[in-house]
Amino acid sequence: MSDLTFETLLIEKHGPVARLVMNRPDKLNTFSTTLRQEMMAAVNALNADPELRVIVLAGAGRAFSAGADLQDSAGGDPAHRGQLTEHMLKNEYKPSILGITDSSKLWIAEVSGPAAGIGSAYMMACDLVVMAKGGYLYQAFGAIGLIPDGGATWQLLRALGRKRALEVIVGGERIYAERCLEWGLCNRVVEDGEETEAALEWAAELAKKAPLAMQFSKKAIAMAADLNFGEMISQEAAMQNICISSEDSTEGVMAFFEKRPPAFKGR
Repeated sequence: MSDLTFETLLIEKHGPVARLVMNRPDKLNTFSTTLRQEMMAAVNALNADPELRVIVLAGAGRAFSAGADLQDSAGGDPAHRGQLTEHMLKNEYKPSILGITDSSKLWIAEVSGPAAGIGSAYMMACDLVVMAKGGYLYQAFGAIGLIPDGGATWQLLRALGRKRALEVIVGGERIYAERCLEWGLCNRVVEDGEETEAALEWAAELAKKAPLAMQFSKKAIAMAADLNFGEMISQEAAMQNICISSEDSTEGVMAFFEKRPPAFKGR
């Protein structure tokens, strides 16, 4: 992973934590062709890095991401634009978004300014979200005659319920950080300018925990959205079998009785 270089992304490593930064600040980190394609490569590389346990996704400058770069796909026949957009969503956006949701690692969104359009889909795909007070989620699609994409409808429905999700989508209002916290769209709100430190500190704290337990906790929450109660009990039992048989579980018990911090290794 250390050999990868990007035109529109920056990667910082802090021990077991990486910070992936969308780096088009002059364009509010809108998604160009290059950013879409580089995001796929970066997500895959970070997920495959055995040294990493937590990844922070952020935007450079005053925005997380203001969505798609409309100038990048403007012009041409409307039917062709529609086909191109469908192709981009299925073959460029979808792989990196699923790479975040399906990752065995934890992903934290660090949100400053707008997380709009497809940018909001990346924010909601992350497992945890830290927002600056001035940050906001914005479903900007209605203003240009479109619907949310990148899985945003799925995320909003499960976070907010049907009526409030539809209100957010068709109303087109900015949902600022404090309301995102109230509605369960983010986990923590900090003062503007403190979001990077807060996200990295939280990531470092989580990186000390047992990787298998974090991985299966994330997996269990995702499965619980679709399985019935009895099925979920069985799935939890199967995952608990793996966790309790691990070296990390033995280490955790020993550390508890020896009154010391555990040294988890992910196996």
